[in-house]
Amino acid sequence: MINKVLEKLYDRAKEIAGHEKAVRYLAGLSFVEAFIFPIPPDTLLIPMIMARRERAWRYAFIASVCSVLGGIIGYAIGMWAWDVFALPVLDSLGKGDSVAELQSIYDKHGALAVFGAGLTPFPYIVITIVSGAMKLNFGVFILMAVLARSLRFFLVAALVYKTGPRAEALMRKNFALATVVIFVVLASAYAMYKMLAH
Repeated sequence: MINKVLEKLYDRAKEIAGHEKAVRYLAGLSFVEAFIFPIPPDTLLIPMIMARRERAWRYAFIASVCSVLGGIIGYAIGMWAWDVFALPVLDSLGKGDSVAELQSIYDKHGALAVFGAGLTPFPYIVITIVSGAMKLNFGVFILMAVLARSLRFFLVAALVYKTGPRAEALMRKNFALATVVIFVVLASAYAMYKMLAH
């Protein structure tokens, strides 16, 4: 079901990619995807790069910067709106204690969660808001967001630039799997580093 929706969005994005305001659309989508509209910017980024391959790195940079800026809004929403809306509901359901447990987990692994959500197809909006709600160190949040979003979008740009027309089929079928594999490898390396450090 999700794949069908993404395919339709991708086809629509191909039409938008040739528009004179395509760069603005890419910037806007990358920005709002982090806190309102959970549609991956890749759906617009890929056809835009295919149309103008010489601008691949510029487009990747725009998507990265706007996504991180949108993530800051998501973080702020989580930090300021969580207590007003979510916590009272959880308390009324007797689930207030589980928030403290989640806070404990997030204190230890929040940076990895931000990196994972920023790199993989996991909805980025979820992690930006939860990061603010769990009060993850803002500097750590920004660092992980910059690393993950840049890695993701520049990886997409590199693949499309390198493979050209073949990139469309490749990305449609394998992008989600590829980013998850990359995240698993990096997360495993991080876990091993933590184990050896102790």
